[in-house]
Amino acid sequence: MPVNPKRVRVLTKEEHPKGPVIYWMSRDQRVNDNWALLYARELAQKHDSSLVVAFCLAPQFMGATGRQYRFLLQGLREVEMNLQALNIPFFLLLGDPGREMACLLSEIGAGALVGDFSPQRRSREWKSALAGEMAIPFYEVDAHNIIPCWVASSKQEWAAYSFRLKVNRLLFEFLDEFPALQERAQMNSPPMNRIIENDWGAAQRSLRADALSQANWIVPGEAAAMKQLDRFLDLKLDGYEKDRNDPNIDGQSGLSPYLHFGQVSSQRVALEVLRSRKDIGAFLEELVVRRELSDNYCNYNQHYDDMQGFPAWARTSLIEHEKDRREYLYALQELENARTHDDLWNAAQQEMVRTGKMHGYMRMYWAKKILEWTESPAAAQTAAIYLNDRYELDGRDPNGYTGIAWSLGGLHDRAWKERAIFGKVRYMNFNGARRKFDVQAYIEKWVRQ
Repeated sequence: MPVNPKRVRVLTKEEHPKGPVIYWMSRDQRVNDNWALLYARELAQKHDSSLVVAFCLAPQFMGATGRQYRFLLQGLREVEMNLQALNIPFFLLLGDPGREMACLLSEIGAGALVGDFSPQRRSREWKSALAGEMAIPFYEVDAHNIIPCWVASSKQEWAAYSFRLKVNRLLFEFLDEFPALQERAQMNSPPMNRIIENDWGAAQRSLRADALSQANWIVPGEAAAMKQLDRFLDLKLDGYEKDRNDPNIDGQSGLSPYLHFGQVSSQRVALEVLRSRKDIGAFLEELVVRRELSDNYCNYNQHYDDMQGFPAWARTSLIEHEKDRREYLYALQELENARTHDDLWNAAQQEMVRTGKMHGYMRMYWAKKILEWTESPAAAQTAAIYLNDRYELDGRDPNGYTGIAWSLGGLHDRAWKERAIFGKVRYMNFNGARRKFDVQAYIEKWVRQ
């Protein structure tokens, strides 16, 4: 079955010369259930050429630490192994992705390039720079979203309800089963006729990232992601709607890091959830509508990581209250070290620092309190992004930028009753959290142990 052409868009339109097709893997780090890899295979078959997969490891990437790099590198080792089983060469490149990919294209004499879709600025810059130098076709495939981002909507959606209507109309056009990626004989020509020996030790040594304690509670990679999906389906999906907002219950899917690194496809998750025939409405809302709405925001709003991305009503209201008196003001270092007067907030920060994750409900409370305790909304957003991207395994992600913009700047929300500091942005407080779950149990676990 061919890949739906709506999943693909052309970045450079050139004649396809003789030469291997290269799949530039970046956001979707898996072999199975990968529309971009399947499309690259399709092109290679059409032009009777070889298929090559390449990943370029940047030594620094948006504040990522050793915690995130470890997860990524261990997953890529599995990618290499799975591709070897299919007789597909895998190149691990080190350095600036745009420059290193250009060198590989030249070395191999590539006939076409296929890349992952990402709405984020850095990825767009790399692809734009490379496209400007290429004389071969360059295709981009959205293998991260179920509905390709540019198909789901042609503009920024201002609320979930309008986006949900579009998703519901399109979902089952794109929610199809993946074809198998079959082994195929490769062309016997350089460099496909030599064994690729990637130097994983050199990759580790090339990194210029701060060391953090590892997130040992989770095993990276595609196989582990599928095991986690099976555990969620068997043990947690039935109670997801009831349990997901209680930080003391392990009721969430545990799939977020795998989805972030593309070690599992959200489409595979949705297909298996639908096959379960359980109560799935709440989970699919998070997996499809909210998650793909985050890509929509980052794709169509260049200010997704600064205050200019907030809705006008919220931005105006926050500026009007910027000089309001704050009862507490904390420096970034105090926040990072969980040294505030609020033990509930400290517990959430400690959970994130120690484990690389924070419960979803607490992420909202955590971000809103940063707004309350810093000198301005802009400073709050900068601090929240820094802390989230430094400590969360799934940092540097559209979900993170969108969640912070929702918490601090009313994104995808409506105006609420006006109050100090927050203006018309939705407010959260300790008493509200206490009505939802046992906050003392959560504090005891992360602060007073």
